[in-house]
Amino acid sequence: MDTVRPRLIALDVDGTILSGGRISARVRAAIRTAAAQAHVVITTGRTVLATRAVLGELGLHHGQALCSNGAVCLNVSNSGVVDLHTFDPKPVVRLLRAVFPDMVLSVERAGVGTWSTAPASESAQLGEFRVVDIDELGNEMTPRLNGFWPSGTLDAMIELLGAHALPGADWVHGEQDPWIVASPQGVSKGWALERLRQRLDIPIEATLAIGDGFNDLGMLSWAGHSVAMGNAVAPVRALADEITADVTDDGAALVLERWFGH
Repeated sequence: MDTVRPRLIALDVDGTILSGGRISARVRAAIRTAAAQAHVVITTGRTVLATRAVLGELGLHHGQALCSNGAVCLNVSNSGVVDLHTFDPKPVVRLLRAVFPDMVLSVERAGVGTWSTAPASESAQLGEFRVVDIDELGNEMTPRLNGFWPSGTLDAMIELLGAHALPGADWVHGEQDPWIVASPQGVSKGWALERLRQRLDIPIEATLAIGDGFNDLGMLSWAGHSVAMGNAVAPVRALADEITADVTDDGAALVLERWFGH
């Protein structure tokens, strides 16, 4: 891969280019340099609004970004939604509440905010945040549903969910805490990136993906060359073509600088 310069670069956010709520100056510079020479696609599980904040911090002004694990495609130049894939959350909400009666559930209203069954745990929210009952939570299609099980463990949650299929949705779990993110069935980071690659007519061998979490597995399987962060979960490290340094040591920048300089 060192002889094939990437033309399409997929970058996860949390744990890959962002750590402790910040993007280092070196990583920011490396991404901007690469974006001037190739298609850099921020590819994240974050909502539309949270992704727009990252794009602003990076200073990216063109191209596309993929949010909500591939369910939403943004035009970076104007922050507009180019492509939106949704599912009906009602049957998913019913199932999750039956299996986990105390699970805190929330849905994304793309570009608007978040509807949740419990008050926000963080002091600041992007966009509108509304506490609603279960019926209202599921009354509109959504690209993304979150669930957090406050009384359980990640392992117990995975075991219980393994006995069920979410109606019309796929899910990925967290790295340490008992939370899941549900997306429209068949939609993933890798799926969305392949659609974009075909539109851009870029050969698969000229694609690069860097990530760290369970929701990055499909993206890394898709890429011509895949890179796991040093802090990545074990399945991501095992899958990747190479492992770079931790996010705290600017591992993503080390990879980008190989092809695009400092």
